[in-house]
Amino acid sequence: MSTDVVDAVVIGAGHNGLVAANLLADAGWQVLVLEAADRPGGAVHTADMDTPGFTSDLCSAFFPLSAASPVFAGLDLENHGLRWRHAPDVLAHVLPDDRCAVLSRDLGRTTTSLAEFASQDAVAWESMYAQWQRIRDDLMEALLRPFPPVRPAARLLRELGTGEALRLARLLALPARKLVEERFDGEGARLLLAGNAMHADLGSEEPGSGVFGWLLAMLGQDVGFPAPEGGAGRITDALLHRLAERGGQVRCGRRVQRVLTARGRAVGVRDASGELVRARHAVLADVPAPSLYLDLVGPEQLPARLLEDLRGFRWDDATVKVDWALSGPVPWTARGAAGAGTVHLGADLQGLSRFSSDLQLHRVPEDPFVLLGQMTTTDPTRSPEGTASVWAYTHVPHGSCDDERSLAEVVRRIEQTVQRHAPGFTDLIVDRRVQGPVQLEAHNANLVGGAINGGTAAIYQELFFRPVPGLGRADTPVDRLYLAGASAHPGGAVHGAPGANAARAALARHGLAGDLYARLIQGLHKRIYT
Repeated sequence: MSTDVVDAVVIGAGHNGLVAANLLADAGWQVLVLEAADRPGGAVHTADMDTPGFTSDLCSAFFPLSAASPVFAGLDLENHGLRWRHAPDVLAHVLPDDRCAVLSRDLGRTTTSLAEFASQDAVAWESMYAQWQRIRDDLMEALLRPFPPVRPAARLLRELGTGEALRLARLLALPARKLVEERFDGEGARLLLAGNAMHADLGSEEPGSGVFGWLLAMLGQDVGFPAPEGGAGRITDALLHRLAERGGQVRCGRRVQRVLTARGRAVGVRDASGELVRARHAVLADVPAPSLYLDLVGPEQLPARLLEDLRGFRWDDATVKVDWALSGPVPWTARGAAGAGTVHLGADLQGLSRFSSDLQLHRVPEDPFVLLGQMTTTDPTRSPEGTASVWAYTHVPHGSCDDERSLAEVVRRIEQTVQRHAPGFTDLIVDRRVQGPVQLEAHNANLVGGAINGGTAAIYQELFFRPVPGLGRADTPVDRLYLAGASAHPGGAVHGAPGANAARAALARHGLAGDLYARLIQGLHKRIYT
């Protein structure tokens, strides 16, 4: 049996694994990516519906963080076939009474919509967006780089001054509901932010939820919620094309069974068939933290305190997603929803709080908050002319809806919510694909129990608490082994930061001061886990 020898092995060909592989290949490393599934891409994948001519993104669909990510900007994927498309409007939040708040890349269109709810909110939104424009680049660097982000944080402090920096820090800690009630008077602006906060797994009353709503709303105003022409899989295609140009290899259908270690260092991997791959410099794992530590490394190789901390690891809420092929566009009662790529349905501010409370109490909400994507509105290549490719999802408690009956009931509630705001919607359905927690995990093993963000975004599991109390970095207690997936800081969404941070850590470990770097990192880990 032969043994491959490369500079680095990357476990998993999700977008983070492919980002890491690209950056290592840029540095001249020989890189091999091993993927358990029969195709690369993980949750960034497009598939045909059973009805000819319709395509759907099985998981990720809109990519504001990709468009704003300095990691993706550095990869220049547009030169490898990626083309972004935008709907006429970014997002619409439809209230229970069918009033509608619209977020558009056209600032004037957004503020006009918000002024219909409260005239003073137009000025408040413009002020919030002006602050965003001042700090966007440094803030994105600070959010996506390893913790602590010393340089971007210093630039932010210089730009804002002490007082405004403290106010920004407070904003980052606020619950979404508190934030919007402080900043806005009308329901429109409040719901644009609070609804966007629900893209994470945090309730609108939870500390730290406000920053997610604010970030997505400001990104929507700035870069929109773009989608790749032809489907989310085009991101994967571009990453693969770029990697191949640099000599990197991806082998699918090879599930890694074990990370091999010697004298406290990762030295390679063994796959499920017993084949070995030796890594001269690094092993990077685009897998959930519990899978890496408990399955691939093994408890016997790890500090007892780390294993104890892993028992407190919390997954984010599960997801139920439905894709539809429609014979025509969704017949919205609210006119503002027709041109939006993303539509929020089913709740006002009180409804968002009730929905969040149900999830916290491990109850499947009777009145789901629905996030709906109009893909043909965004990218006409997704379905035949005059038709529509549309999806929607909602969150359910982790560990629920794992049987056909409960899953069918959630799908019924989702479709009932859409029908209420678009009478005749169900008559347009010609094809339907349903993915509950079981199906999502079967599609991508990293989506454990239907959790799509690699672990909760709650403040106690972010920054240097992610995935467990530690350094907020990709380094692990095993030298030359790096966590490159969404369980690592800064978490889920398609921005490539966990993969990029892992690649940079591996390069730093191998650099001129590599031994010093290793002693420093391992010394810090010893202090934390002993």
